[in-house]
Amino acid sequence: MSQQAQLGSAAPDEPGAPMSTLVRRRWAVLAILCTSLLLVSIDATVLHMALPALSADLHPTATEQLWIIAIYSLLAAPLLLAFGTLGDYFGRRRILVIGYVVFGLASLAVAFAPNVPVLIASRALLGAGGAMIMPATLSILRQAFPDRDERRTAIGVWSGIAGSGAVLGPLLGGFLVETFSWHAAFLINVPVMVVALPLTYWLIPESSDPPGERWDLTSAVLAAIGVLGVAFAIKQTSHGGIMYVAGPVAGVLGLAVLVAFVRRQRRLRVPLLDVSLFRRRTFSVAVASVLLVMISLVGLGLLFAQYLQLVLALEPMAAALRLLFVMVAAVAGSLLAGPLLRRFDNRAVTVWGFALVAAALGAAALWLTTVENLWLLGPVLVAVGAGVSVALTAASDALLASAPAEQAGAASAVEETAYELGAGLGVAVLGSVAAGVYAATLPTLPAPGVPEEALRQAQLGLTEATGAASHLGGQAAQTLLTVARDSFVEGLSFALAAGFCAFVIAAIAAAKLMPRSGGVPHDHA
Repeated sequence: MSQQAQLGSAAPDEPGAPMSTLVRRRWAVLAILCTSLLLVSIDATVLHMALPALSADLHPTATEQLWIIAIYSLLAAPLLLAFGTLGDYFGRRRILVIGYVVFGLASLAVAFAPNVPVLIASRALLGAGGAMIMPATLSILRQAFPDRDERRTAIGVWSGIAGSGAVLGPLLGGFLVETFSWHAAFLINVPVMVVALPLTYWLIPESSDPPGERWDLTSAVLAAIGVLGVAFAIKQTSHGGIMYVAGPVAGVLGLAVLVAFVRRQRRLRVPLLDVSLFRRRTFSVAVASVLLVMISLVGLGLLFAQYLQLVLALEPMAAALRLLFVMVAAVAGSLLAGPLLRRFDNRAVTVWGFALVAAALGAAALWLTTVENLWLLGPVLVAVGAGVSVALTAASDALLASAPAEQAGAASAVEETAYELGAGLGVAVLGSVAAGVYAATLPTLPAPGVPEEALRQAQLGLTEATGAASHLGGQAAQTLLTVARDSFVEGLSFALAAGFCAFVIAAIAAAKLMPRSGGVPHDHA
């Protein structure tokens, strides 16, 4: 008998009693899960604002800066499936608690890192801790909310936190850097983890769904290596040199290993991941929706952070406050998603969410300039935040409902892997589009009085253009900044237009492929 069938009906001395306790405490459980998830999401983007201060302190090279940012999700993505399924086998609370300990210790190590190699290694450990926490939160949430309507509300809150955390990262990073130092951006994790540990033991009973077979280490290693290769290729898409060659090679090898993983799962009587889940149209469309949402949210979030700081010349805190529009709208949209899903089906809510984001990105692509216009920027950020959170909630609800209870950890890990790969793709794909247009546009603009060497340096990026301008001074510096900012806005507009096209296609695909009904065979709540 599945744990889901036992929920809410067991007497205190029966095996299902711990799960009944979990259901009674479900809202407190949701609070502690979302708090820990928020920190994990924030840490993926907190360096967007903290990196300049960190670089001034530790003096990393350009390549080292890339690894400082990338290593977190690069390590988290391949480990999500392993830790998600470990929770199904050996206990979800156990993996969650270990994740808290690892995450807290890694945060301390990052905050007090004496040099760049220690910092990168500590960020890698931070990613491993995040990979333990993320799938556990979603699979425990399914256990705590057996009622489909209540679970939709809970998933809405979870999705809003997961999505807004990526936006809150720069906001929190900007505040902590300006108020204290870059160290504080990581030290803030420690007291939260210290409080979360006893609360988790008190509020959340242990749960697992061991299938009667040993946990397949070989499958876990294959999945980790395959996803790592793909993630590394994504991270290297927009970079040149030897790493540009290494990226595609790693991607091909990663895909080959994933093919071997899939073949192994089909042979096993009890696979680590039931790949037949992807034959369910609801599951596959939901995973693709999550991937697209994270591509747009993280990729455009980074570009907007650069736009606000380097084009509009706002201080980090002022720039981060503009991004607060997205976070507030994401939370509001996630809370609204539950009632919408009760009245309409998953397909309609997903399509409306995608259409809202497409409209916002299309407007921004047409009218964004080098002069701040809050009457345009504010509504665009609000629409993006609300649209992605509504669509993400609908997709997460459909994904969880389409998987059997005993596959909750694996299904959650697949969604979280889509989160991490989407974040990497967002930076790589949208960043590459914007960077390519920027580099092509800058030489075509008139720049009288600017030396050729400064123009060549400026073509590398807006940050480099700002550095080159600081060495010129006078009218030449102003001219270089003007053409660089115009070129960046041109590149950002192309990236926004690409996002518009992607969301229009996604809305059409969701309307055609996603089943109209929200109910699926494995969800009897």
